[in-house]
Amino acid sequence: MSENKKTSLENIGEFGLIERITAKATTNRSSTIYGVGDDAAVLRKNDKEVTLISTDMLVEGVHFNLMYTPLKHLGYKSVVVNLSDICAMNGVPEQVTVSIAVSSRFPKEAIEELYEGVHKACDIYNVDLVGGDTTSSLSGLTISVTAVGSALKDNVTYRNNGSENELLVVTGDLGAAYMGLQVLEREKSVYKANPKIQPDLDGYDYLLERQLKPEARKDVVEFLKDLKIVPTTMIDISDGLASELFHLCTQSGVGAQVYDEKFPIDPKVSTTALDFNVDPATCVLNGGEDYELLFSIKQEDFDKMKGNPHMTVIGHFTSKDSGIYMIDKQGAAIQLKAQGWNHFQEGGGDEKDDQ
Repeated sequence: MSENKKTSLENIGEFGLIERITAKATTNRSSTIYGVGDDAAVLRKNDKEVTLISTDMLVEGVHFNLMYTPLKHLGYKSVVVNLSDICAMNGVPEQVTVSIAVSSRFPKEAIEELYEGVHKACDIYNVDLVGGDTTSSLSGLTISVTAVGSALKDNVTYRNNGSENELLVVTGDLGAAYMGLQVLEREKSVYKANPKIQPDLDGYDYLLERQLKPEARKDVVEFLKDLKIVPTTMIDISDGLASELFHLCTQSGVGAQVYDEKFPIDPKVSTTALDFNVDPATCVLNGGEDYELLFSIKQEDFDKMKGNPHMTVIGHFTSKDSGIYMIDKQGAAIQLKAQGWNHFQEGGGDEKDDQ
């Protein structure tokens, strides 16, 4: 191929690449209910249940920095972010496989520490580590995890089933993981300038935990089951609220309005964001790695979840022609753009999406 016909991956971005390499993917097996395009693939298990499968890869220097990421935390996080994809299909995670490519600069003890975190996550989420692979690497550490789960066929929640006027709901609070990363990056820069200065991390425990040790919202799947609510769409927030909202709207053929004043933001996120001269809403919209759930429900289901401290209504779907907007505290409508991580831009990373 001549040079003038080559397309830069930086120009098309991760999602553009995914669209191109999956455009010709076909499903020929009757057991494949849903292939690429959602948080997990859906396979027929029996007449009432389906199997959910999702896989992600974490690459040193792209998804994590070992200068400030403890290996035990990394092992834990690598499992949890994959379990989050199963939860985002309204399913229950059951098994994982973990594969690593590792360079010779890592001693045996380091790999054992990594797997301490893997086993801890498996214990907490009651999933089984059932396999994996190991190989050598010439460029540091790469971790690939595949998560397997199950759900009732009628309860599986896809991204493409949203309708106008349905309510948009998020779990937990948003923006903390992003601000945790900013704190860590700041202290890394200080250390590089003067290794004798100790990192100043006092008071940032919650932000750092959200970045280094996120949790999958398996509990929310259980809450929804108890409330007898089946969301119409759902996705986990790995790449910022704006990007995930675009996924739901694009695949469902709808628009959306979300309200700045409704965003659930922890006070520590707000104060730290202001210290960094960042609008807290920007942390929510474009930060990522919260691994909370964004989902939609029918309006008649609102009374079932009203008052639940784990869930917040932040807006609603609109017609496709209405676009995707945030209404700020002054009532102004601001058109949203998906500005999450792009793997192929210099310094990009941290998006972990799709199988």
